[in-house]
Amino acid sequence: MFTNDEINLMCIYNTGTREGLIAELTQMRGYLGSEETELLTLTDSALGKLRNMSDTEYAKLDLLPDFDVETE
Repeated sequence: MFTNDEINLMCIYNTGTREGLIAELTQMRGYLGSEETELLTLTDSALGKLRNMSDTEYAKLDLLPDFDVETE
């Protein structure tokens, strides 16, 4: 349902509740400039999915960051 990037973003702003996370992401989005298209798109995608799920579904999410970076 959520991409790895969306999960990582949600982990950064997670408050422990779906509504709290939506509020935090919405507030953060307000600080983004129009040139930050990738982060705007990522945030909008995560917000859309969060708004369309129930609190029960949210509670089942495993919000653990996966910051594994492939190195050469």
